[in-house]
Amino acid sequence: MISSGGHGIFLQDFGLSLDNSHPKADVVFVSHAHADHLPRNRSCAAICSAPTLAFMRKRGYKGEALVLEWDTPTSLTSIRQHFGLSPSGVHSHSEATITLYPAGHILGSAMIYVESEDGALLYTGDVKTPASPATEGVQWPNHVDELIIEATFGLPIYKWKDTHNIQQEMLTFAQETLDAGETPLFLGYNLGKAQEILHLLQPLKHRKMIHGGGYPYCEIYENAGFTLGEVEPYDRATCEGAILVGPASVLSSGFASNVQRLRIAQCSGWAALGSRRAQNQLDRGFVLSDHLDFFALLEVCDMLKPRKIHITHSPTPDVVAHFLEERGHQAQFLELSMQEEEALDG
Repeated sequence: MISSGGHGIFLQDFGLSLDNSHPKADVVFVSHAHADHLPRNRSCAAICSAPTLAFMRKRGYKGEALVLEWDTPTSLTSIRQHFGLSPSGVHSHSEATITLYPAGHILGSAMIYVESEDGALLYTGDVKTPASPATEGVQWPNHVDELIIEATFGLPIYKWKDTHNIQQEMLTFAQETLDAGETPLFLGYNLGKAQEILHLLQPLKHRKMIHGGGYPYCEIYENAGFTLGEVEPYDRATCEGAILVGPASVLSSGFASNVQRLRIAQCSGWAALGSRRAQNQLDRGFVLSDHLDFFALLEVCDMLKPRKIHITHSPTPDVVAHFLEERGHQAQFLELSMQEEEALDG
């Protein structure tokens, strides 16, 4: 049985929470380390990828975690045993096999594949295909009976350009801004998007500064093999003339307010809405998203051919369900709360 609560999902039959520390859960799966997917109970028993655990530690997680390797089936019984949970304890749960697949959203982001006698369920968390460039890529299982998939960008107006083309536009914007004696500021949240921006701008051998909240995560990316270039933590006294990266919240915090000539670029799927960029008085918008666009969402569902699709994280679930049903899918909305800047940045 699938039940939603707060910002995550509880699989009652298995005692397994997905991005949600349900009070009756034995174990919590953490798909990635964005705040809206982290368990509120920072001491719960968790399963996740290695980079996600590294990020979680930096974000205050104190509990015991089991790192699962990609595409390596693991029995739920062995996971319970790892945490010292008796299979015949307070809860009696069905057996299942758990497999993690890379989700292409941020470094370490994972989908969980749960196989049991009732069938195969895939929960995507946040997912991107083609994968964001500073990730392990994206991989899909061969068979899915029930699919829980995000639809953050659930309208046909959202169709992403090739990332290489966006990168060239970003490099041109940064170089032209610097050549004009101005300071470029790229907006993207501190974990994931900020490092992706730095990775894409790495060909520019120029001084770069990142907001202090994002700087500690850069080492984890570098250790995973993603080159970010020479990056310093933001320093107000010396930031003028550097390439700056920070979350959208800096616009109201006085960040770089001493810079005389600042040009600001939004890096988000929401940049596809020119009205939002104009409202915030931004100079440029780069449609750089770490989520599926509308058409990739339909293609994934067509490829997997699940018996049932649960749509999450969508402001337009009726539209998504309509298009999926037109293609022969059974789809319904599974409402989860969306919160934090990271959930809204896109």
